Amino acid sequence: MNDPNDPARSDRIERPHIRSYVVRPGRMGSGQVRALAELGPRYMLPFEARPLNLDATFGRHAPRVLEIGFGMGDATAQVAAAQPGVDFIGVEVHPPGVGALLQRIAERGLTNVRIVQHDAVEVLQHMLAPGSLAGAHVWFPDPWHKKRHHKRRLIQPAFVALLASRLAPGAYLHCATDWQPYAEQMLQVLAAEPALINSAAGYAPRPPWRPLTKFEQRGLRLGHGVWDLVFNRPS
Repeated sequence: MNDPNDPARSDRIERPHIRSYVVRPGRMGSGQVRALAELGPRYMLPFEARPLNLDATFGRHAPRVLEIGFGMGDATAQVAAAQPGVDFIGVEVHPPGVGALLQRIAERGLTNVRIVQHDAVEVLQHMLAPGSLAGAHVWFPDPWHKKRHHKRRLIQPAFVALLASRLAPGAYLHCATDWQPYAEQMLQVLAAEPALINSAAGYAPRPPWRPLTKFEQRGLRLGHGVWDLVFNRPS
């Protein structure tokens, strides 16, 4: 029987797994550099191959939401400011984005955000215990437009199985994209994951609490559609 709660299944990502990102050189502004130096020690979590004690990390017991690939962090900061009773763990590999989110944390006085600058697959495998998340956001991941690059897309069956295993009963997974072929793949992959149930008959309306990201606004200006997918782990 194919048990979605089987740890051997949920932790199985092919080795070596294909990276869904390329770390490109990016110019760091002076404010971002300063934020990394001054705020990084307080708000950044070093990668460790062991589960985080999330209550100790945030100094309280609260629902935890993971955001994978937060870009420049504007949407993350907006959501965290609007939901002070929820703790947010942002995972991003690009230093300018990490520095930008640290700046926004300071500007808004946020205490409910922590950052891990590392590969999301390894963070899920090693730092987050099964059933530890109340939600997860994957907003506008790189669509890898060319067919030969589709294997690099983040939303793949093994990754979704791993992510679903980290969701607590009743938790949600919210994905969004402005690239229709990727939306179609996301819907197919998520619908095939036995640990998740679609909250809608297909694509979901944008939840009112999700800010318009810069990627979304760019897509709308270009005439692209935007597709949200909200799946739940049954209680």
